[in-house]
Amino acid sequence: MTDLTRRQLLERAAAGGALLSVPGLLAACGGDGGGESAATTSGTTTGGAGGLKDTLRFSNWELYIDQDPKTKKIASLEAFTKKTGTTVKYVEDINDNATYFGKIQGPLSQGRGIDRDIIVMTDNSRFPGILVSKEWVQKLDKSRIPNIANLIGAQAHPPFDPNRDYSLPWASGISGIATNLKASNGDVITTIEQLLTDPKLKGKVTLLTEMADTMTMVILENGDDPTKIDDATFDKAYDRIKKAVDSGQVRRFTGNDYVVDLERGNIAAAVSWSGDVATGLASNKNLRWNLPEKGSDIWTDNMFIPLGGDVATASAYMNFVYDPKIAAMISVGNGYISSVKGVREEAIKLDPDSANNPLIFPTDDILSKVVQFDSAALNNQTYIEKWQKLLGA
Repeated sequence: MTDLTRRQLLERAAAGGALLSVPGLLAACGGDGGGESAATTSGTTTGGAGGLKDTLRFSNWELYIDQDPKTKKIASLEAFTKKTGTTVKYVEDINDNATYFGKIQGPLSQGRGIDRDIIVMTDNSRFPGILVSKEWVQKLDKSRIPNIANLIGAQAHPPFDPNRDYSLPWASGISGIATNLKASNGDVITTIEQLLTDPKLKGKVTLLTEMADTMTMVILENGDDPTKIDDATFDKAYDRIKKAVDSGQVRRFTGNDYVVDLERGNIAAAVSWSGDVATGLASNKNLRWNLPEKGSDIWTDNMFIPLGGDVATASAYMNFVYDPKIAAMISVGNGYISSVKGVREEAIKLDPDSANNPLIFPTDDILSKVVQFDSAALNNQTYIEKWQKLLGA
């Protein structure tokens, strides 16, 4: 069982090569925000070299890069600017996959750009497959990404992009239960049963809008297999969640925006993403994060170049972040699992205690309790419609 304060996790922030042992690692993590920052360095105001654009436009989730909480500087972006002369317009405008996809599908479906060179989507949603199949994203320029050789084998052939022609992993994470001890009267929530039924938590619980994250935990709690979902399995979990929603136990469904309510104690417990506990909530002594006793899901967020994005500049950035030293900088900073070979060794150089963080360097015990959500279920139209109806309840 993992029971660590945010401060402890931040102090131990690490990067993980551990998932080299997990076959077929896929999946995702999230944020709202809308904040943006431009990384610049002196002497690089004339634009990028080697055919690169002056500015790289990058949409990502909140709390998902190596941003210093005090200075707000992002060291990895500043290093990219220093190396290439290209500044980065970094925008934290992704709160959940469905909402962000809804914003961009209109212009992309018309063959228009979205003022972005890189966007990030999660592979435990159906949207990466849609982006590739509809040709709304562009092929990577692999001649500019020699560091693609550092991609771990387990991430080399995802179903939505078998040869990694259109995508590269940004980071992976695990879904779990975060608790605010002050709001929960000192109880640490460790089971889905307690989350969905404990009367002391009524109206103070949030679940994730991502079907795979929330459903996986409930399906496992039911004793069923979320990697092979049939109608009976889905309906059993769906009905259990719906009952909790209808009773008022569940306050709302969220993307990354649960973070503010949890930190303030407006909610007592939230289905949450692992890296968030090591970054934005690090200073709150009342907060805990646990892998549910019956287990949860593991996922990966992936970088894509949308229509209208500059392929050369985006590919050069992807190559930059696949340098193990830079990948370690990002992973130590954001608290999520890297897909780059050699990151663990580089992370330990940055932080000798890095191996002590089980969320970015998962233990065998944690890995034995996490699974990947059934990819076929993600595209089941009946399931999608029922889930959307539940979110709107």
